[in-house]
Amino acid sequence: MKFKVQLLEPAEDFLLKLENKLKAKAFRTIELLGEFGPELREPFSKKIQGYTGLFELRIKQGSNICRLFYFFEKGRVVIITSGFVKKDQKTDKAELTRAYKLMKTYIGDEHEA
Repeated sequence: MKFKVQLLEPAEDFLLKLENKLKAKAFRTIELLGEFGPELREPFSKKIQGYTGLFELRIKQGSNICRLFYFFEKGRVVIITSGFVKKDQKTDKAELTRAYKLMKTYIGDEHEA
């Protein structure tokens, strides 16, 4: 892997609760993120508009869809903050805000989106 991927506790807890096939697909997508870093693009990764520095990993297994939020740290490190199962077209704003706050707390900045 070119990038070291670290899971924050909310992301780890989320992944452990996923159904096995979706969990396997999520971990494979995380491997791709570790391999390609910021070069990973859609359909696997997308920058989140309005949340500076925050990205989403896009995982789909059959009709199940989930998102993992992440950001890049110095030294080729990727931090995955949290995730959620997507139930409709739009990404849940509460989940985005939660991920952004986790990112800001991790990097030591308490500003909100």
